[in-house]
Amino acid sequence: MVFSDVTVIFSELKGLTADSPWLPRLMLDLYVIGLYYYYKLKIERDESLNFTDLLWRVFATGLVAIVISLALRMLDFLLGATSLASNVFFLDIEYLINLGLLISFLVAAATCWKRLILYQKSKWLIRGWLVFELALLLVLLSDNLRFPIDEWILTTISIVTGLLALVLSANMKWVAYLNFKQKWTSLLLLLLSLFYLVYFLFTVNRFSDQIRMQTEVFLDFPEHIFNVYLYSFVMLYSIFSFLVILFNLPTSSVFEQKLEEVVNFQRISQSVQTEQNEESVYKILLESSVSSVFADAAWLEIKGEQEQSRLQTYQITEGEAARIKEHLVNKNIKGILDQGSDRTRNLSDHLRSLKGTRYRSLMAFPVQVKGERIGTLALLKELPDGFNKEMMQIVSAFANQAGISIENFRLLREAIQNERYKEELKIAKTVQKSLLPNRLETDADFEMAAFSESADEVGGDYYDTLRINDHQVGLIIADVSGKGTTAAFHMSQMKGIFHSLAQQGLDPKEFMVRANRALRYCLERGSFISATYFVVDTRDKKIFYSRAGHCPVLWYRAATSKPEYLVDKGAALGMVKGKEYEQIVEANCFSYATGDVMVLYTDGITEAKSPRGEEFGLELLGRTIAEVAIRSPREIQDHLIKKLYEYTGTEEIDDDYTVLIVKFK
Repeated sequence: MVFSDVTVIFSELKGLTADSPWLPRLMLDLYVIGLYYYYKLKIERDESLNFTDLLWRVFATGLVAIVISLALRMLDFLLGATSLASNVFFLDIEYLINLGLLISFLVAAATCWKRLILYQKSKWLIRGWLVFELALLLVLLSDNLRFPIDEWILTTISIVTGLLALVLSANMKWVAYLNFKQKWTSLLLLLLSLFYLVYFLFTVNRFSDQIRMQTEVFLDFPEHIFNVYLYSFVMLYSIFSFLVILFNLPTSSVFEQKLEEVVNFQRISQSVQTEQNEESVYKILLESSVSSVFADAAWLEIKGEQEQSRLQTYQITEGEAARIKEHLVNKNIKGILDQGSDRTRNLSDHLRSLKGTRYRSLMAFPVQVKGERIGTLALLKELPDGFNKEMMQIVSAFANQAGISIENFRLLREAIQNERYKEELKIAKTVQKSLLPNRLETDADFEMAAFSESADEVGGDYYDTLRINDHQVGLIIADVSGKGTTAAFHMSQMKGIFHSLAQQGLDPKEFMVRANRALRYCLERGSFISATYFVVDTRDKKIFYSRAGHCPVLWYRAATSKPEYLVDKGAALGMVKGKEYEQIVEANCFSYATGDVMVLYTDGITEAKSPRGEEFGLELLGRTIAEVAIRSPREIQDHLIKKLYEYTGTEEIDDDYTVLIVKFK
């Protein structure tokens, strides 16, 4: 572009006819188009740039351009009044460099303005910008090709381009998203951009005036209509942006405060998902309330267990907070820190008389969960009447939302605990099932059947059998105090003791003594295991047993066709820790005959209640067994369970049901 323009000027000064007088304009058009696509691609690559980053990019481009231009001015200053300084070719080169810098700045600014204008774009806005670009392209081509266009067409294009520039320049939606600091930064950057525009316009016009005194054949800036339109658009949008941001400054702090309130409200609402405990929610409530009403100090009193309270404070000591509370109580001021308060009052007169504190305004709100006050939020200011109605509404919303978040947090924690408890019970139930025998010992002298059902996921009832030798079988039934995983753990201990001691062939009393000795250090205080241990000797047709606080054995004698209960002494395992347990437990023995039935059970059977609250009892249990004593153990068991369900009126039991039935052949 520089070479072609200098060549045209040289030809004109020498009286020669230039071969390509249109070439400088063509080179200028190509330069403009090249810059446009360069900056367009550069902007599109950086989609993450925010609004101030775009303005910084325009400022940086202008700064580089103006530094180069000032360097040329320094060269002019050094040359002074020499012939080179006034040489038309030297002036044209300087002029074209400044013109190129100006156009580079204009194209860079226009591409950035496009990004700002099309923020939150609509279909019509995109179409409007496309028409505007096409109009500028027509103007650019007409400058170079010199189409024989009627004056009215050029006028129409100029009017349409100008109107589009005005309409597009009115799109300032991006300004609303600037905060106060960003607006001041944008004002400074726009002001400097306007300075660049004025500087380059003055510089280019100065050089063109100097060149025009020597020749009329050069790339004159005003004669290139595209340059004028582009310059006018960039200048217009810069001025509009500057004025809009300037007029929005007074409301910036209000909008930012409202936005911060929304963000704080969202933080409190989402605290259940993002925070780990209630203390974090209290902290967010305190911080959000202080920042929203510009409080000088604050405290959050949280009611703990047994009416004990703890404080979270901001810019105030616990001692000073206590003095303020005590002062209000002494002044008999109600409705501020007491339960159920959610309103503000002018406390200037009351706080003024309080020594040792600089605060003159107080606003307090309760934090409630399910209608119950769990805390009080107090906000303080040094100025009298420092809080207004709007502040009261904001903090009230924060406190209410915090209460909801705390409630949700507790519900979530409770749900997690319940799920964990259910999982533990599930595991314990699996353990319990593994503790009960899959099959019972069989013998030619007797048959057995057993049934066990837990009222809870895991019960404490246990029964088992073990063959000691070819003519002896050990039986045990036990009831572990407690429920759940603890009961399952004690059941596993009892099973281990049973299998280890029964294999030694101990008599039942010695079995109980050793079992008590093993369990006395395993069971917690208050825990115990009631049990009855039997050794059935099929050779002598005798039963040896000892009872450790368990339910009495139900014995049905076939010879008399009557049930009876074998009552004897014995304390539950784990209740007596010392050696005196040997004096408490008894060794018992009786013979069995064909058709006799022995029923071992837990207290859940006899204590089952009817809808009227009456217990099933020992007597009804005996009669129920006597009704079907001639049947098989399985049929006796089924009859008993059926009677039990009929008596209670439901199959949902309140206690564990366990029964072990032995019928002798």
